[in-house]
Amino acid sequence: AEYGMLPRATGSRTRREATAGKQSGRTQEIQRLIGRSLRAVVDLQALGEVQVTLDCDVLEADGGTRTASITGAYVALADAVRWMEERKLTKGQVLKDNVAAISCGIYRGNPVLDLDYLEDVEAETDANFVMTGAGKFVEIQGTAEGAPFSREELESLMALAEKGIGELSVMQKAALGA
Repeated sequence: AEYGMLPRATGSRTRREATAGKQSGRTQEIQRLIGRSLRAVVDLQALGEVQVTLDCDVLEADGGTRTASITGAYVALADAVRWMEERKLTKGQVLKDNVAAISCGIYRGNPVLDLDYLEDVEAETDANFVMTGAGKFVEIQGTAEGAPFSREELESLMALAEKGIGELSVMQKAALGA
């Protein structure tokens, strides 16, 4: 996956990384996360000797760009796989499940789903969840921005994430006409 923010995706213009001649560590880490998340639901044997590159261009960065990129990249991947399968270019069913991601956090003492930028920068806790449509976890990343968070708070964020990812899975299927 290739991840990048367009220059006006943020409040003030951001310079394209290509003009600097290299990608930031953040961009590289996000690209690896997207790749790991998608590989978790792909049967690589069925895919065969094929390389798929997915472009994740952020048009508007209002929090959760990495999670939105994973969710959207799955739709693009599923569309590409369908195209390959229709042409008998695969060795079986490539996709084992769908995958989606969402951010959650503790904002002003309350668990919040899908933090926007202002909530994200002020959140006491920030977490990203990547899950399959079957409800299995691919990745959980959580950080206390100030005081540590409790197990109960983590469980409340996990419950929110499960609900949100369930809704995203329905949207993914609708986008794919499934």
